[in-house]
Amino acid sequence: MALIEGKPAPDFKLPSTSGKDVLLSDFKKKKNVVLYFYPKDDTPGCTQEACDFRDSLKQVSRYKAEVFGVSADSLVAHQKFQKKYGLPFELLSDEGKDAIQKYGVWKEKSMYGRKYMGIERTTFVINQKGKIVKIFPKVKVTGHIEQVLEVLKGLS
Repeated sequence: MALIEGKPAPDFKLPSTSGKDVLLSDFKKKKNVVLYFYPKDDTPGCTQEACDFRDSLKQVSRYKAEVFGVSADSLVAHQKFQKKYGLPFELLSDEGKDAIQKYGVWKEKSMYGRKYMGIERTTFVINQKGKIVKIFPKVKVTGHIEQVLEVLKGLS
């Protein structure tokens, strides 16, 4: 079932680069959440997206929001990626694809005529009530952070 704006965000519990598990429901009534799903650590588009969130984190924080990046990469890969680019937010490892499936971002993709399954770059903005206020499917990295900040601004 596809997720829709205005409905509750599916809860999940995933290991993070801090060594602690992150439970989405822990942020209810506390913070807005920017949950961005990305295909792979240390690839050009994913690196640009992560660095854009890094560079805009002060603005994101002004809107009482927390950023989490999610991919199926291992915690070790996430930690290397986080350290290499100085990412000040948690990356969540979903090797079992639990949250990836719940959020409907595991899709058939195509490259050079070859079809395969992978993560479709997608961002969810979740408010303090745990509701999805905005879904950005098939994210184009350039200009995406500005779109996210505009949505967060509307929540404050």
